[in-house]
Amino acid sequence: MACRCGCEFDTVDVELITVLEDLREHFDRPVRINSGSRCKKYNDSINGAKKSQHLVCRAADVTVDDISPIAVWEYLNFNYMCRYGVGRYQSFTHIDTRNNSARW
Repeated sequence: MACRCGCEFDTVDVELITVLEDLREHFDRPVRINSGSRCKKYNDSINGAKKSQHLVCRAADVTVDDISPIAVWEYLNFNYMCRYGVGRYQSFTHIDTRNNSARW
């Protein structure tokens, strides 16, 4: 979950860990974290959203071994229907534990 720039920023929201563990248990496959916590400098360098949940350690971009991002998105969308942020991308799925529901 540490920032990829090497700054050692590595705080993580406990609720996010619970959701990631649920995902791992459901698919019975490893969940790979492509991006977790981000410092502002790194987030800016990759053109991350100015108010990204990664900046407040409440987000992860993940893949699940042998499971399509669409299937991961569908599971999260269904099981956390009125909660969190869930985004579908071609090669990964975003999940964050924001206080409201958002989908993309």
